[in-house]
Amino acid sequence: MNKVISMPEAAALVQTGDTLSLGGMTLYRRPVAFIIALLNRPTPPRDLTLLSFTSSYESDLLVGAGLVKRVRSCYFGFEGFGFAPMFTQAVNLGDLEVVEETEASLAFGLKATLADVGFMPGRGWVGTDLPRLRPDVKTIVDPYSGEELMAFPALKPDVAVLHALEADAQGNARLNRNLGVDMELALAARRVIVTTEAVVDRLDSVDIVAPLVTAVVAAPQGCWPTSCHPLYPMDGVEVMNYLEACRREAFDEYLQARLRAEVPTL
Repeated sequence: MNKVISMPEAAALVQTGDTLSLGGMTLYRRPVAFIIALLNRPTPPRDLTLLSFTSSYESDLLVGAGLVKRVRSCYFGFEGFGFAPMFTQAVNLGDLEVVEETEASLAFGLKATLADVGFMPGRGWVGTDLPRLRPDVKTIVDPYSGEELMAFPALKPDVAVLHALEADAQGNARLNRNLGVDMELALAARRVIVTTEAVVDRLDSVDIVAPLVTAVVAAPQGCWPTSCHPLYPMDGVEVMNYLEACRREAFDEYLQARLRAEVPTL
């Protein structure tokens, strides 16, 4: 089955109220081109829950545009470049709900979905104050040892968007190293969109297998200005341009220019 569709067609798969998961890690292999297409829709989806292991440039654009209602991530920022400005502003103004997550809660929540159960037990958070911030995370007694464990609820993304170095038309994809939780997202999400630097006839190795994938989209330089190692590095100048625009309270101006701009040839 040929699953290749256009970027606007892929962006149309995200609906208002969806839980949207974005692959990649911090400033590496983020599906930026997809987010630009989402923002370019005549009527972009709103009230999204953003569920990502980490969130950065692409997610900050969504938050700044007002499309995100809730964030579930263990990190939201720009690494050495500092805080994510629109996320920080929205949280401080009370315009954004932040669900406290850690690596453990996200990992166990996804594992619960993969196991087709309502929760996954673990020792993470035991003895911490985190359960006070997340009353939905219950405790359970191990029936074999009597030990009290945390019961992390299952996480089920509606749409996961992953960026690949290569993919074929059927949906097999190669992500390279630093996978984050991309493979788990591909298994857990109801719909999986793979944007890719190139659609090829044959792959030497596969990280995501075709039966998991809903759609494939050709998106050369689709991570810019984040990196897609080893094909191209992060564009630190563009990242700083964005942060400076936000500092000047010129997010809307930056976003409109970004939506109209051609991605540079890298």
